[in-house]
Amino acid sequence: MELIQWAINPWGQHVPAHIAWGLIWVAVIFALLFMMSHALYVAFVAGPKAFAKNPVPAAASAIPEHVPRHSLAARLFHWVMAASMFTLLFTAFLPKVGVQFNWVLYHWIAGIVLTISILFHVIHSTFFLDFWSIWPDRIDLRDAIRRSLRFLGRPEPAPRKFGKYPLENKLYHLVIVLAGLSVIGTGLFMMKRIETPIFARNPYLFSDMTWGLMYVLHGLAGVGLIALVMVHVYMGIRPEKLPITKSMIFGWMSRDFYLEEHDPDRWVVDEPSPTKKKQGYAASDAD
Repeated sequence: MELIQWAINPWGQHVPAHIAWGLIWVAVIFALLFMMSHALYVAFVAGPKAFAKNPVPAAASAIPEHVPRHSLAARLFHWVMAASMFTLLFTAFLPKVGVQFNWVLYHWIAGIVLTISILFHVIHSTFFLDFWSIWPDRIDLRDAIRRSLRFLGRPEPAPRKFGKYPLENKLYHLVIVLAGLSVIGTGLFMMKRIETPIFARNPYLFSDMTWGLMYVLHGLAGVGLIALVMVHVYMGIRPEKLPITKSMIFGWMSRDFYLEEHDPDRWVVDEPSPTKKKQGYAASDAD
């Protein structure tokens, strides 16, 4: 199966038109295989989590019973982004598998909503949250190597507990950022080829070859997002991940789960001020 479908423009040039739509099923099958492999690995291969011994902090009693994890603004962003992402995927790919409807209008509106939500998140996370908490650091990489070597039977020290986000969350965030920026950047330019109240239509903005490559990148990022979203939903409903998922709904996780999974030295939870305590969030709340 060819990855790209080609067309001939009025000048007789072969130009890329879009991706091969069979890649939709490749993405779906890949995600299903990953989910099945992961479930079997957790059930029959992976042992209990082992972390380096670290004493419970003396101030553990000061840690609130409900440890704040996501502010209201961060949670609203997440669910608005999720709704726009699902709308984009459904409107983009359902017509390709035979479900016909007037999808273009809903698709570009969802794209604008996604773009605005991402711009809000960039500003919010940069200036109001702990920006670096979601990016891998040296401890994450060192512990990933230790986990891999311990899995292979090598005598390595146990890894430390996680910071606010485990390494797999951070790596997923990095991949989803790359895919999301690809669909947003190409999608905004592609809006110049249709009539919208936002941009004046100008299909001659780029050459046929450039337009074709843009459609290909948009499609590849789109089918990649199919697999990424499926895996994200699967991880979110796994029993061991439910406390994290619930924190994206209610904004907090339990103190017991926090102390069991997270290193208080890497993710410091400040004691809430009286005002913040009434609202249920710590002064250092970060996304």
